[in-house]
Amino acid sequence: MTRKPDLTFVTKHWLLKLLSLLLSASLWYFVVAEDRLDLTVTIPLELRNLPSNLVIGNQYKKDIEVVISGPRRLIQEMRQQNISRPVDLSKAEPGPLVVKNDEDSIHLPYGITVQRVQPANITLLIDRLARKDFPIIPVTKGKPAAGFELESLTLNPPQITVSGPQAMLEKENILKTSVIDLDGIDKSGALQAHLTLSEALLNLIGETVIEANVTLKEIMLKKIVRGIPIDGKSIDATAKFSPATVAVEADIPERLVQITPELSSLFQASAGPPPDKGGSEVLVLVRAVTPPGHSPIVIHAVTPDKVRLQP
Repeated sequence: MTRKPDLTFVTKHWLLKLLSLLLSASLWYFVVAEDRLDLTVTIPLELRNLPSNLVIGNQYKKDIEVVISGPRRLIQEMRQQNISRPVDLSKAEPGPLVVKNDEDSIHLPYGITVQRVQPANITLLIDRLARKDFPIIPVTKGKPAAGFELESLTLNPPQITVSGPQAMLEKENILKTSVIDLDGIDKSGALQAHLTLSEALLNLIGETVIEANVTLKEIMLKKIVRGIPIDGKSIDATAKFSPATVAVEADIPERLVQITPELSSLFQASAGPPPDKGGSEVLVLVRAVTPPGHSPIVIHAVTPDKVRLQP
């Protein structure tokens, strides 16, 4: 008689055995069967411990591309972390320094491997940190409006101080502004001007704007104006003089000359104090009448400076 196989060992504690099977399957999934990714990520280069008297003197690639491989879950967690490529510069000295990027230079979570790093090398030019004052030279074009001339142009600030690599700063002595257009301006004021910088200085200090203070003055013409009548009211309302008019030599704004038909109207002449007893000559006092919006008229000479009071 054939005996049936004893299957009690299978059915005995079947619930525990089912749980063990499920746990084993889950463990296998997470360890073996979980999706793996090959992914390219960008990792920043982190320079550490650079001595305070040194500086990086060149433009260098600040990020590296790393091809990594690992379980999807670990890579997703890694991307939430601040992973960088640290470079210790505590022992750096002036001169070129080659930073080698290999698989061992980047520290990633366990389970993620580095497949490739680009670029493989980065060159840093270590230089001494220097400080230099640069005077600024204004660059202008054009002329002010008719009747005006440039009296002064001052910059604020007149110079700037730049800190940076010694070799770079030694190549420059002065800085210039962008072109300041003076064409047709008719009043003083402040204008904005950019500095014209070399690429190296532009990368070092960025766009820089300064203030150009422009001061204009009217062009003055030297004129001799005749036929200015003498007012004798200070002596006697009926007083008469010989000669009855005087001439003045004066600097008059060009624009005022162009719009004034009779230049003698710009001056007022009066007789001075009455003459002493027995005298007949009096001083002539002349003052200029400058309309608003113009530079003051400057009187140099009055001819004659004395006139005879007629009896």
